[in-house]
Amino acid sequence: MGKELFDNVPSKVEDLLANIKNGRIGLPDLQRPFVWKDNKVRELLDSMMKGYPIGYVMLWDSPDEYEDNTTIGSEDKPYKRPDELIIDGQQRLTALLAAMYGVTIKDKDYKKRKIRISFNPIKREFAVWNQAYEKNPEWISEISSVFAADKEHNISKFRKAYIKAVNESRTKNGESELIEDEEDAIEENINDLLDLERYSLPTLRINSKADEEDVADIFVRVNSGGQNLTEKNFIETLLAVYDNEIYNKINKFCEESRIPIDRTSFNQILEVDPAHLIRMAVGVGFRRARLRYVYMLLRGKNLKTGEITKDVREKNLSIFRNSLDIVTNLNNWHAFMNLFSSAGYLKGSFVASTNAVVFSYILYLIGKYDFKVPSVELQKIIRKWIFMSTITGFYTGSTETEVEKQFADLRDVRNADEFVSYLDSVISNKFTDDYFNYSLPSELNSSSATSPAWYGYIASLVVLGSHILFSTELLAQHLVSGASGGKNSIDKHHIFPKNYLQKIGITDDRDRNQIANFTYLDYVTNIDISDNPPPVYAKRYSEKLGEEAYKLTCYENALPENFEKLSYDEFLTKRRLLMSHIVKKAYGKLNK
Repeated sequence: MGKELFDNVPSKVEDLLANIKNGRIGLPDLQRPFVWKDNKVRELLDSMMKGYPIGYVMLWDSPDEYEDNTTIGSEDKPYKRPDELIIDGQQRLTALLAAMYGVTIKDKDYKKRKIRISFNPIKREFAVWNQAYEKNPEWISEISSVFAADKEHNISKFRKAYIKAVNESRTKNGESELIEDEEDAIEENINDLLDLERYSLPTLRINSKADEEDVADIFVRVNSGGQNLTEKNFIETLLAVYDNEIYNKINKFCEESRIPIDRTSFNQILEVDPAHLIRMAVGVGFRRARLRYVYMLLRGKNLKTGEITKDVREKNLSIFRNSLDIVTNLNNWHAFMNLFSSAGYLKGSFVASTNAVVFSYILYLIGKYDFKVPSVELQKIIRKWIFMSTITGFYTGSTETEVEKQFADLRDVRNADEFVSYLDSVISNKFTDDYFNYSLPSELNSSSATSPAWYGYIASLVVLGSHILFSTELLAQHLVSGASGGKNSIDKHHIFPKNYLQKIGITDDRDRNQIANFTYLDYVTNIDISDNPPPVYAKRYSEKLGEEAYKLTCYENALPENFEKLSYDEFLTKRRLLMSHIVKKAYGKLNK
């Protein structure tokens, strides 16, 4: 067996919370917003009261090079530098600090609030605070008041006051006062509540000899409370430890990035979280894609020599801060978001991978700041890149490996022209004639409702300014936020209706729900067509719109000529090719 890098040291809740409050254990105040719902905090306390296990806490002995570290939390903590860092268990310990001691937390909306948990010492029950518990004398409205009384050595006085209030309420309501057994139960249950401070939490303490790769690997492998930990959580901890201002900036941007400014639209593409910004800043500043490089850089590791030094750490943090300033510049962000819209992607649900947003933004910023690509030219090439990378699934699969290769290629790029030429060459290698004639039609041979090929086709209709089938209204108008109110104004409709296909012997849903059998219709048209066979409704709309308008709407929506007379299989084959040609035409427009 290899030498263990950790010790299993049982810890009392009281000791852990005390050490967090005095700064000996680092629980970064701004590491992550508190995401638990209050009911989960109630369940945590209930589990502890019943003696159930509530998971591990993982600590990391602060390595020697953590000296001169940024103070975590308030400046008046006795420990200006933590001896140990909380790697896992932050949400549980934050919940206990807030509920038991009344500490204010910051929730997922970045607003400060308190967690108030009520307790009934007669019934031995916890509840999330509300006005009913506040007014009911049989409930202690906030358990923090019990722990506060105990710290002030007034718990006996507190208990007597509680019993008196209950008896007065019962007398007022014509009920019997508390009997001796109930008073004994109250005393026992309040004492048991206070004994939660002595609750034993299994604690894994990783020693300081573990390097950043060891710690991250342990962190990823350990399963805590049923939630798999990730490298990004560990990186967020390091950021909060080294520089609270950095993490404050990250959280602020996450909150503001979806809000429109000036003439920009609401960001519907990506709900930004800290991991996205960390990837972006490291991509821009260090041209690195793998998360494992991030914590090496933040620790101050020279990636060439492997040496960890304070000078390298300070240099890397400076690069990271400067890159983060660029990444979190709202003007940059919204200008980039507008490129997604002009590439036809009006909704985040149309983008198969968030990596397409993250790494395309990195390229946009590298082009703007490192290679000084003129604005109009930069917008054109990144718009094309977004279109290509999203429909082809460029950023799915082994994304980090592919992007690392791309960053390596960019080291040979010296100026704006070469940057644009490089991206153009990658796009051209993807968007070949074979891709449009064979590969994309093959990808459209699917019943997947979330296929990048389907969403790429819809994005192409937006780029081309196409109208909804059998309608004079633009498709784009009905895809933007708020266009449809509470009811969808457009629906995905089977061109060959499902019930009609059932009647002619096509019963398999995979066959009936083929991508090539779908189109968008406005709500009224969808109801009107219903389950009518194609020959019936095609004739009706041809007469209603006139021959020219009818042919145009079919052409815009990739319907083969006389589609209603084709067999279903023949229709699908022809339409897949026409849909692919729509994508090619949209790319041609973006390429002008």
